[in-house]
This record gives sequence, structure tokens and C-alpha cells, in this order.
Amino acid sequence: MDTRWAIVASRTEETDTICTVDLVAAQGDPLPAFSAGAHIDVHLPNGLTRQYSLCNPQDSAGHYTVGVLRDPNSRGGSVAMHGLKVGDKVEISVPRNHFHLVPEAKSSVLLAGGIGITPLLCMAERLSLLAADFDLHYCTRSESQTAFRGRIAASAFSDRVHYHFDDQDVTQRIRLEEVLSAPMDGKHLYVCGPKGFMDAVLAQARGMGWSEDSLHFEFFAGAPLGGDSACPPFEVVVASSGAVIEVPGDQSIVQALGAAGIYVPTSCEQGVCGTCLTRVLRGEPDHRDLYLTEEEKARNDVILPCCSRSKGRVLVLDV
Repeated sequence: MDTRWAIVASRTEETDTICTVDLVAAQGDPLPAFSAGAHIDVHLPNGLTRQYSLCNPQDSAGHYTVGVLRDPNSRGGSVAMHGLKVGDKVEISVPRNHFHLVPEAKSSVLLAGGIGITPLLCMAERLSLLAADFDLHYCTRSESQTAFRGRIAASAFSDRVHYHFDDQDVTQRIRLEEVLSAPMDGKHLYVCGPKGFMDAVLAQARGMGWSEDSLHFEFFAGAPLGGDSACPPFEVVVASSGAVIEVPGDQSIVQALGAAGIYVPTSCEQGVCGTCLTRVLRGEPDHRDLYLTEEEKARNDVILPCCSRSKGRVLVLDV
């Protein structure tokens, strides 16, 4: 994977749990361009690698800005990000985008839950620049936990942003049945946030007749790496060598292969980013990722081995 070193140029406490970190190239060279919805991998000092959406405008030159929620249930990623100081050096990947805007859309609805605002903020700025028709709904627990309010207020699209706070009067909370009530050809929905929020939005949209190709989403947290001792073991056959690797219930495929000296590249280790995507030559995967679409899962020809397993006894993989 193409990586480079970056330096923390500045950081801002957006709320008492959310900070933004501004990164510039360590060597002074321009950082690669990106498009709205893109993310980067950040290789943290504690050895973890995490993905963060870029939330600065895609045309802003020379830096990347990421927003990070300090999660009390963090496995170390968000705590490490919040611990970065101005001048610290971190290794980052080039931007990747699995959450593209559709440029020819007639109109767009952006739905953000909490820290899910980060990619959607970049999208809103891009749509505004293109004079496109869109609305952004931003749902948070409270006004005090709402990042980027000053930035949004100063933007050219502030009148298109609708805030919804859980701790305020019920009348201003989001009504999905109203927001999603008018699906039509050329209208697209983008959603990012906690899994429960996204599941509710997508279920409502599908129930109201939105087509799958009009739904765009990005989960930012998935299943933890590894298995559960209650999961049944199975075997992975390495197609390149014929080696048979036992995958115990408490290990992931990646972990079991790694123990046998077979390296599979990973990044998020949560079934979110797609880095470890591997072809399935035989067998039926038990898909547990948040990366593949339902249609891709139904084909059973690829798997995210950092979190998914096998429904049968044997799985033959193209490794």
C-alpha cells in the first residue's frame, strides 16, 4: 500500500469528545488529491491502523483534516488519535474512496449521525460548489456534542442543514418517514454514522421504495477482529500451495493464516475498509463484514477474512 509520512500541523477540540487533526506532508511535498467521501489509513504510534474520513474540502490544497470521536469502548485507535500533538509524525495511506458522490444526481439527501458527519461535510461542500440540489440532516445527542457548527454556519450551504438533537423537544427530532418520503429516479441518499442509526435509515429507505443503486453508505466501525469460542471451527485451503489451515472458533481467518506464515494485508481489521478482500474459489462464506453490498455477498465469490467465516467445513481461498 502506498504510504507517506505526515506531520500534525494543528488540532482543534470541536467538542469535549471530538477533535479534528490537520495533517501536512512531512517532506513538504503536496499530498495526493482526493474526492468527497474519501478516507485515509492512519498508522498510529501504538501499532494500530485506523481509517478516518477526510472532512476538509476536496479542493483544499496541502493538507488533510480528519475528525475523531474519543470512544469509551475504543480498542486503542481513538485514544491514540486524541493523544497526538502538534509536530507528531504519523504514517498515512493515500486517500481511497468507497463512498463516492454521484455527479449526475438530480438531488441528494445527506444523513449524518454523530461523527458520521465527517465525510458528509466534505460532500456538502462539494455539492454546494457545484450548485447541486441537496439537504443535510445532522443528528446528534445534544447541541454541545455537535461538531463543526461554526464551520457550517459560515458556509454557503448553511440554510440546507437541518439539526436534530436527541435531548431537545421531540418536534425537532428527525422524522425519517418524512425525510425519505419522496424516492425518485435521480435522487440519491448518503448516510454515515453509528451502525444502529444507519440500519434504521436504510431499512426505512428500502421500505419506502428507494432503489439499491440510490443508497450510498459507509460504516465506520464493524465487527472486532477474531472469532468467538462458540463459533464452529473450519478449514481454509490455500489455493496457491494446497495447504490446509484450521481456523479455530476464537480466531479469524487472517489470524489463523498469519500463524501459519501466510500474510494477508489488513488495515481496519473490522470488515469495513476492504483491504483484505480475497477471492473465494470454493465454499460458502459466512459474511460478517460491513463492506460488501448484499448483491456482492450473495455471489459468494469474495470474502473479508479479517471478520467473516465459513458456513461449511471447507473454504478454498485464492491466497
